[in-house]
Amino acid sequence: MDVIRDLINNFIELSAEASPWLLLGLLIAGLMKAWVPTKILSKHLGGGYKSIIKAALIGAPLPLCSCGVIPVATELRRSGASKPATAAFLVATPETGVDSVSVSYAMLGPIMAIYRPITAIFSAIITGLLVSLIKESENSNDIKQPTINDKPIKSCCSKKSSQKVVEVAEKTSCCSSNAVTNAPVAPSPLKKTLQGVKYAATQLIDDIIIWLAIGLLFATLVKTFLPPEFLLSYGSGLGAMLMMIVISIPMYICATASTPIAAGFILAGLSPGTALVFMMAGPATNISTLGVIKNEMGAKVLAHYLLGISVCAIAFGSLLDFYLNYYAINISEQMQHSHAILPYWFNIFCALLIVVLAIKPLRKIFIN
Repeated sequence: MDVIRDLINNFIELSAEASPWLLLGLLIAGLMKAWVPTKILSKHLGGGYKSIIKAALIGAPLPLCSCGVIPVATELRRSGASKPATAAFLVATPETGVDSVSVSYAMLGPIMAIYRPITAIFSAIITGLLVSLIKESENSNDIKQPTINDKPIKSCCSKKSSQKVVEVAEKTSCCSSNAVTNAPVAPSPLKKTLQGVKYAATQLIDDIIIWLAIGLLFATLVKTFLPPEFLLSYGSGLGAMLMMIVISIPMYICATASTPIAAGFILAGLSPGTALVFMMAGPATNISTLGVIKNEMGAKVLAHYLLGISVCAIAFGSLLDFYLNYYAINISEQMQHSHAILPYWFNIFCALLIVVLAIKPLRKIFIN
């Protein structure tokens, strides 16, 4: 009975912690869908090394956790962002943010507050570059095409379009000489915004909710049956970092929430570099994120994504330990013990709102 109670409590706690940031991610994705033209995203994030760097720099300051980033990254990908750029965005965004940097400064000191976002940006770029190594035919922008009755169509002005598509094109007047005169009136800013929010609260949440639920369930199991003392028993060094990678990859933890946990690890005797591995690998990966990556971009991209995060986390963690030991810097002396979190009642409210949005019969009561 105690185990069941712990499972339920941990599931509620993790769901409440993730929900505000997930809603924020859905809102950003919806507004992006409504207001950011696809051509702009395709131009800046559509391909090439510059798109990877841009994606990392755009994602780094955003205050989104590893669940909140999923809907934003999904919409980026569907709007024309390349797989390498999307992967870079998925790494940089949850690993750091303006909120986590401030908490890092308060709890871990200035060195970690500066080093952490730098490693997040570089690990995002490196992971994006690894994804770009996949052959072009496997890494093409296979974005979902517009459909009619769930069947893909080509441009209605194409000479190779089928007769059925031509008939539809004539009805919509997309190739007609009256297209200009009969063009629909652009929606008002308010209506446009509401359309984006509705898209996020319906189609987008339907696309990701299963993997989110699986991820939270898995994270609940990890938190219930894998106490922090297990990690501390491995001490420091490469072995401890590898163990931290194995444990962190399936776990759900946001960058801000990972900071006090990492501080506890350091105070308990774990090296700062090993704690950094946890702060990099934990937020950037969880079962939900990995499932969406596989679904949207394929298994090979997922493998390169995991490789990039793992190698970068261990490399930057080892470099941090070497630097601190070489200059005899004691991180523990810089650490303080204060941090702010969102009110618990607000987290629960957000979790209940997501439940309502995820259950279609309930959702239809509020959204037509």
